[in-house]
Amino acid sequence: MATDNATADGTDAANADGFGEVSRVRGIVFEYLSFGASVFGLVALGVLLVYVAIDAFDLANASPEWLLTYFLTLVVPFLAFCLYSANDRDVTRRALGALGGGLVAVAVLFTAIEALVVPIPRLNWQLAYLFVVAAPVAAYLAYVGSAGRVGAVGFGLLGRLIGGAAIGLAVGTLFLVFDALLWFLAYTLGVLPAVGLYAVGRRRSLSRAQTAAAPVGLVGLIAAVFLRDVLATYPSDLIIYLWTIAVPVAAAGAAIVADRSGRTAAAAAAGLPLAVATAGGFLAAGAGLPAPTVLLVLVLTGVPTAAYVSRVIDVGEGTVGLGLPLLLGAGVVAGALIVEALGVPAPDPWLDASFLTEAPSRTPTEAGLYPAIVGSAIIIAMVAVLSFALGVGTSVFLEEYTPESGPLGTLTRILQVNIANLAAVPSVVYGLLGLGLFANLLGLGIGTAVTAALTLSLLILPITIISAQEAIRSVPDDLRRGSDAMGATRWQTTKNVVLPEAMPGILTGTILALGRAIGETAPLIMIGAATTVFRAPDSLFSRFSAMPMQIYTWAGFPQADFRYGVVAAGVITLLIILVGMNGTAILLRNRAERGS
Repeated sequence: MATDNATADGTDAANADGFGEVSRVRGIVFEYLSFGASVFGLVALGVLLVYVAIDAFDLANASPEWLLTYFLTLVVPFLAFCLYSANDRDVTRRALGALGGGLVAVAVLFTAIEALVVPIPRLNWQLAYLFVVAAPVAAYLAYVGSAGRVGAVGFGLLGRLIGGAAIGLAVGTLFLVFDALLWFLAYTLGVLPAVGLYAVGRRRSLSRAQTAAAPVGLVGLIAAVFLRDVLATYPSDLIIYLWTIAVPVAAAGAAIVADRSGRTAAAAAAGLPLAVATAGGFLAAGAGLPAPTVLLVLVLTGVPTAAYVSRVIDVGEGTVGLGLPLLLGAGVVAGALIVEALGVPAPDPWLDASFLTEAPSRTPTEAGLYPAIVGSAIIIAMVAVLSFALGVGTSVFLEEYTPESGPLGTLTRILQVNIANLAAVPSVVYGLLGLGLFANLLGLGIGTAVTAALTLSLLILPITIISAQEAIRSVPDDLRRGSDAMGATRWQTTKNVVLPEAMPGILTGTILALGRAIGETAPLIMIGAATTVFRAPDSLFSRFSAMPMQIYTWAGFPQADFRYGVVAAGVITLLIILVGMNGTAILLRNRAERGS
């Protein structure tokens, strides 16, 4: 028996060892296959983006002297700033090794491939070095440097400058289709009194004032609608934007700074940017530029920047980082002066200021994307509001208010199955639905912005609902029970406990859904969106085009300049807007995570 037991034990041990060995081998093989597939996909995507960037900025015609000049005046100072912020010798050693060793490796490998295998079109070893070595090293050093106080300050200031300008342009774009006069009346008669009542009631603990804020605001909005066509005299658009946007933004900035630094600093941090923005708006009006947009860009950039600089100075740490925008600006100016002085041939990029501000043309050098940019911005703004409100509301109702059993529970499960199925429906079907429901049945017009926004909202609504449900479902039940035990109602628990905890996940799903919506073309074709328009839409019921539609149209033109340069510039513009939109949503998500 002892021998049998020993034999059995030995056999079991051998089988166990053998099974474990086989499992490890299969696991290792699967791991490396997954890793290889991921690397291959990333490399393929990277090569595609590199060639798109080369075509958009005409880098194939950039001379080595031009690349070297801007590398020394712009890239090297940026890398030095990141290394100074990181303050780590190991990081410095690795970065310098990668830059130096990568230079030799790329030059040798690229030359060998072209000499022995095949020439690589529209690419030289200098560009390959910038994209393959310099760009990843710069991204890594930016990540490492941002962990230091100096880098955090520098990138924070840079983000506020870029983000403020982007938000100002976006708000100015949205007001192209919204009635500025109605907004002036609605703000003056409804929004401002309601916010004032609520603020006074909250500061002085007057519950009646807080309760009266909503009715007062509603009455003001109704009065604004009726008075819109009654009043004959209104201020200019510049004064309207100054009163309804610039002054409130400056007041909010002053309130933030006053709580931390006192009234004098608050007056300086808000008053100076407001004065500069006002002067810039009036000067722009005299120069024939869009004065309201200039005002919005300056105030939405200046006030957050001034408040941030005031906070950094009060803290007294990392103030050297405030020089990062100046360092980059000086690098660009120095590079331009050197190139001009030496007569170095410079590329002629397709993606320039005229491409972003001009209308489409049959001539490649005169083609612009401005009307399509405005159309996409308006549509995606409406889609974001509609899909977020409807998606979150539906998910909250399904997760928090519907029963799990009984007839209503059965109905809820049927709805869940149908929502999941709708997420897999092809986008062209939603285009047919939008054409039949919104354009024809409701009479919202074929190819209008409002029809497109409603159609794309339906397209991404199932994705938004499912992701929001998963986020709400992940909130621990202990938090709900604890809130119930303290006497909170179901709505109070949902509003104060569930939604704040689930908001990061909800925003993540919304980001992914909006990323799909902004690149869709098939639904826009089905609802009759124009392939090309020559002026930006001036109302929600105007005919419009979107960036994917315009890029698709250009890709079919016979001229090679359209199919390569102009299309590439359009793709890069679309990617920049998408990355900026996703970056803003990610920042909001991270803030929600820290708040929770």
